[in-house]
Amino acid sequence: MNFINPKTEFGFKKIFASPQSKEVLISFLNAMLYNAEPTIQDLEIIDPYAAPAITGLKDTYLDVKAKITGNTTVIIEMQVINVEAFTKRVIYNAAKTYATQLKPREGYSKLNPLIALTITDFVLFENTEKFLTHFVFKEVEENIEYYREIELFFVELPKFNKELEQVENLIQSWVYFIKNATKLDEIPEKFASIPEINTAFSIASKSNLSVDELAEFEKREMFFEDQRGAITKSRQEGRQEGRQEGRIEGQIELIMRQIGRRTGEISPEIQSRIQQLSPEQLDDLGENLLDFSSQEDLIAWLESVSA
Repeated sequence: MNFINPKTEFGFKKIFASPQSKEVLISFLNAMLYNAEPTIQDLEIIDPYAAPAITGLKDTYLDVKAKITGNTTVIIEMQVINVEAFTKRVIYNAAKTYATQLKPREGYSKLNPLIALTITDFVLFENTEKFLTHFVFKEVEENIEYYREIELFFVELPKFNKELEQVENLIQSWVYFIKNATKLDEIPEKFASIPEINTAFSIASKSNLSVDELAEFEKREMFFEDQRGAITKSRQEGRQEGRQEGRIEGQIELIMRQIGRRTGEISPEIQSRIQQLSPEQLDDLGENLLDFSSQEDLIAWLESVSA
């Protein structure tokens, strides 16, 4: 039995946001957000994509979004590659999701709390060894806590180094699952008493995927491997020719290759337009290109950013 990678966008959404994932997501969120206490009794998994409600705002692409007990919204992002300004993107997505709850002419009292849970496959905070961190607004000198309207949680996978026999609780069990599922051939007996993790393994089993889902999974795996390769190359070039220039060249090369795989040969005109994009626009294109099914989709996207 082989399992899909929970660290990919496809794998994470498949495991935690499928129709059969409700109890899985409840258990996972109770572990990460509430120290494994059964605080969340019920939730609703909702569409994680948010088009801009105000002209000029960026679209928001999240991995999982849910409404939990207490009418709190939770957004979850699984991030494998440490892209430029990622920490700013976390804050932007949280603030935008919180603010766009209001409809025109509604009062601020209609706003409900928001929790942003971010899982990274890289170290984000060098000044702590904790793999799970929690941030709220507080007064700097006296540590007085502001209203908990927006909370940020982070799980840094590289900081979790426990072996299976060292796993002690539900929090560690879920982090172990996300980090190590693809290395396992069967469901560990240690997790036999946790039905939600057993369900997660069942959802993640490649034998339970359709042919189309397997193809999509392999495409996403290849994409992330290309990303890693492009970043490694850009860093090497960056040390020789300037980090920013090397990063951009590597990113453009990756995007060209991915678009070619999805839509066929790219015309010189389109290549030229992509090469003229700003670093921020290249980041956006990298996030969106997996949703393109034809070069018309790419051209429409390029027209939208140049409008």
